Amino acid sequence: MESYDYVVQEYRGGFVRTDIKSIREVPLTIMLNGREVVTLLCTAKYPEYLAVGFLKSDAFVTAPDQITDLTIRDEGDRLVAEVETCHDPWKDRVMERSITSGCGKGTNFGRNVATVSKRRLGGDIRVTPEQILSLVRELHSRSELYCSTRGCHNSSLCTPEEMLLFREDIGRHNAIDMICGQCFLDDVSVEDKMIVSTGRVASEILLKVVRIGVPILVSTAVATSFSVELARKTGITLVGNVKEDSFWVYNDKGRIIGF
Repeated sequence: MESYDYVVQEYRGGFVRTDIKSIREVPLTIMLNGREVVTLLCTAKYPEYLAVGFLKSDAFVTAPDQITDLTIRDEGDRLVAEVETCHDPWKDRVMERSITSGCGKGTNFGRNVATVSKRRLGGDIRVTPEQILSLVRELHSRSELYCSTRGCHNSSLCTPEEMLLFREDIGRHNAIDMICGQCFLDDVSVEDKMIVSTGRVASEILLKVVRIGVPILVSTAVATSFSVELARKTGITLVGNVKEDSFWVYNDKGRIIGF
């Protein structure tokens, strides 16, 4: 987080000079076996989890033991994540590019949709409406960076009873990928977990969560029609537009008690 000297207009007219905090933005370039995959813009927090989470959610790696080396290099004006694997992640891979709703370039979006759509999420997790509302309240209460800058999204990995991981970043995609990367590298079981997040649930967010294997996704924002279609195909429980005492259920699959 950086502090800058800005001139802002007062509510009742006139101007006053004051310090305003802006969220830090740093490029993170991901290199895979010596080849550049993508450059993400992020806060530079947990770059190793972010890099691996991106590679996992885009199917460059599928098992932790495929990664033989992971180095984060700070070049001053940017970070570089150098990832080495024991397999050829580029074999038979067509580098299709698409502009996602997050305004970034997605790799192999079409193939991801086709592959992930065939997956069906199970898991015995059940959650009550009261637990959903309580976890969202906790998400907001932990969002200190957002309260200071108004410039980030937040995601958390939870059980119905408690929040286990909390991550915040410029982009909602990054926050999800950091959770994905940590679960992947640290061998965290996810079949009985849920993700509670901020930000619109577009299709690429839904795809990331399905690839992680988390069966419930809750967001304080709304979902797009394509993400709802994917949720119903994959069996993920999708909840959105969570307010103080209400939320929308786009797809349930019997995981919300009393719904």
